[in-house]
Amino acid sequence: MNNYQQPNWQEEMRIRVDINNMMEEFIGPEEGFSRRQIASLDSQIRLAHHNMREKRKKGGMDWRELPFNQDDLIEAINKTAEDIRGRYEAFVVLGIGGSALGPLAVQTALNHLHYNELQAEKRVGPRFYVVDNVDPERMQALFDIIDLQKTVFNVISKSGSTSETMSQFMIVSKMLKEKLGSDYAKNIIATTDQAKGNLIRLAKEEGYTTFIIPEGVGGRFSELSPVGLLPAAVCGIDIKELLAGAAFMDKICDQEEVFQNPAYILAVLQYLAMKNGKNISVMMPYADSLKFFADWYAQLWAESLGKRMDLSNNEVYTGQTPVKALGTTDQHSQVQLYTEGPFDKVVTFLGVGKYRISMEIPKIFLDIPAVAFLGGHTMEELITAEQLATEYALMKAQRLNCTITLPEVNAFTIGQLIQLLEIKTAFAGELLNINAFDQPGVEEGKNATYALLGRPGYEDKKEELDSRPAKRKEYIL
Repeated sequence: MNNYQQPNWQEEMRIRVDINNMMEEFIGPEEGFSRRQIASLDSQIRLAHHNMREKRKKGGMDWRELPFNQDDLIEAINKTAEDIRGRYEAFVVLGIGGSALGPLAVQTALNHLHYNELQAEKRVGPRFYVVDNVDPERMQALFDIIDLQKTVFNVISKSGSTSETMSQFMIVSKMLKEKLGSDYAKNIIATTDQAKGNLIRLAKEEGYTTFIIPEGVGGRFSELSPVGLLPAAVCGIDIKELLAGAAFMDKICDQEEVFQNPAYILAVLQYLAMKNGKNISVMMPYADSLKFFADWYAQLWAESLGKRMDLSNNEVYTGQTPVKALGTTDQHSQVQLYTEGPFDKVVTFLGVGKYRISMEIPKIFLDIPAVAFLGGHTMEELITAEQLATEYALMKAQRLNCTITLPEVNAFTIGQLIQLLEIKTAFAGELLNINAFDQPGVEEGKNATYALLGRPGYEDKKEELDSRPAKRKEYIL
């Protein structure tokens, strides 16, 4: 039996959520919240919990089922990943948004921080790259360091019409055809919708290996689907353990009692903070391995909660602006603002109980007391002390902050973290009475791009763009 299947080990690896520094007993009644304030939301919390369960029953939250319903798919993914590891030198994700941020966050969390620079025999898989922009210099830079013939490209787009991803794919497809001829399809894997869209049509026509994104799973909630599982498996990550961690956290977060449900209490406190004008949400990991989780969370929180209209069609303009920081790096760039600037933020620390590496600081420079005191300690002691000190400084300044601690960074705890933050986000959406799963504000920019580049069907939008006010030269300096 694997560790992640053993109840005692699972409990040892349980993520802990510390909300002390969100409460009035610690940061004072002016900024902190009381149990009475949380209790006053009881009917709203119960309704939100009911709505979550009903949506899940009706297939409106299919992302919550991903830890439980993919056994056959896992075997297919692992088989494909094994084949890729045995035959190719590089694996490239072509995607944007959750299709890029999720795979990058998991890869950097669970593999060597300089994974691509390791010698091949020290890596568990091919070199791993994520291309999530259409800067031509960046695209060319990738081609300068990979061998097309020995590279697999995983193109990820549910609709098959994502301009950024499909433009990348068009360039890659042409280059592969020129290099490999009719065999080019072996170097492409499509992750897309089962029936709808352009990419699935191309995959069927050209014979690409294909993995399906479930119907009810949107991009920013897709990391535990083939979107994230295939890249993880290719790089040697145990995706069964990842999903086991998510399943473990999902069960914890299925309780109605808010003080027993870590996702719910985090959502409730952020909801109260938003109502009090705290319109910035900072995520600050104290581990380089978790750095890109702040990027992934930024999309999850911003795109889910930043909404103009509520479910009753009222203009509400909800949401918080996510900010990413890294401890200890950003203690020297952002924390001054957090401790003495406007009272408009909630800081969430991501901490680690036990780092995977221990590195002792040598006992030298003994004639310099202000430096010598560090000798004999370890770097993990130092980074933990700095995290605790920053938490204390914010508490003393009456600034809202909470801490999520992973006992270790492993596939099981990363699976928990993904599920915790996704459920927190969905529950916050229920409290705000908004649709946390659409992104209407993104569509205007997409449509304007289509019009500017001449996509058929967007002639009216092109006419609208052409009639916009001309820019005034005196305002261009």
